Amino acid sequence: MLRNGLEPWHLLILGIVVIMLFGSKKLPESARALGQSLRILKSETKAMRDDDAAPGAAPGRTAPAQPSAPEGGTGA
Repeated sequence: MLRNGLEPWHLLILGIVVIMLFGSKKLPESARALGQSLRILKSETKAMRDDDAAPGAAPGRTAPAQPSAPEGGTGA
């Protein structure tokens, strides 16, 4: 029954239906927005992976400054 799921003519019909539904003006805008979203997702996942790999010694980043204890005891 489903020997070849998507043949080239299936994709052609799908493309025509999408153009008819959304219009040729909206498609480039939608593709651009999708590309920007994927770029942001990729950079965020890379940043998360870098943070997990080396929490305090990531290359190109400096460790946050540790607060120092006040001198002279309690300060009263």
